[in-house]
Formats: sequence, structure tokens, C-alpha cells
Amino acid sequence: MKEDRRRNYSTPAKTSHQQAMNTAVRILTNRDHSKYELKQKLQQRGFESNVINTVIVECERFNYINDKRTADVYISQLKRKGFGKRYIRKALRKKRLSGTAIENILQKNYPEADEHENAGKLLEKRMKMFEREADLKKRREKMYRFLYSRGFSATLISALIRNFVK
Repeated sequence: MKEDRRRNYSTPAKTSHQQAMNTAVRILTNRDHSKYELKQKLQQRGFESNVINTVIVECERFNYINDKRTADVYISQLKRKGFGKRYIRKALRKKRLSGTAIENILQKNYPEADEHENAGKLLEKRMKMFEREADLKKRREKMYRFLYSRGFSATLISALIRNFVK
């Protein structure tokens, strides 16, 4: 039974396109992907570039892939996990999601007040760890490095550290 499904049937162009479309739909059922990610995954599976391009156009037409929606969901996930705008921008560029539309989504979904609040919550959560450090200068440096690695801006971090460490 399994051998029948794996057999390559006569019209390869039609089955190749249909196989690529089925693969794309299966990939997209798990989570949203950007056009670039979907293209990479289809290339890894050995589909031809012209077939991949037509599949991507069809997926866009059916609204299976939408880079703005993908960016919106991804920004929300990273925001919930406690990352700053700098980290989120970097992660979006890695997924090849960039441009003015994506930047507008980031500004709308993650205003400065929310970023400040998230950074404050992270510091409060990790305060016991930072308080183990007796030297005040080293404590500030550790707090700074921690928040900077999470993608928060230097000015925001400096303001928060001034409030937390007295």
C-alpha cells in the first residue's frame, strides 16, 4: 500500500505541481510562514523553482500565506516571551520580513510603553539573581547585559536600571 503512494506517476509536471501544493499546504497547517520560508522549505524538498513560484502565487491568492499576518503573529509571540524591539526586528529580518509595512506593524503592536513595561517585568523577575551580586557596578552591568541581550534599547535599559538600583 505504501509503495503505491510513493510511485511517481506518468505526468510529472502535473504531479510535481500538485505535490508541491500539497506539501505547501501541509507546511502551512502547522504555523504561518513567510514567502521566503515556504520557498526555502519547498526547495529543500527538491521542487523546481518555477513550480515553487507558481505554488507561492497560488498560496497568496488563496490567502494561505500573508507576510503581514505572519509578522503580526510573530511579533506577538516574541513580545509575550519578553523580547525588545531590537531583537524582534532582527528576528523578522532573519525570516526576510522587513520593510515599511512590517515596521508599521511593529510600531502598532509594540508601543514604547509596552516595551518599557516588559523590560521592567523582566528585571523584577530576575531581581533575586541580580541581588546576589554585592558589587553595585557589577550588578548594573549584569542587568544591562541581560536586557540588551533580550533586545531592549540602551536608553530604555539605562532608565530602568536607574529606577531599580539605588
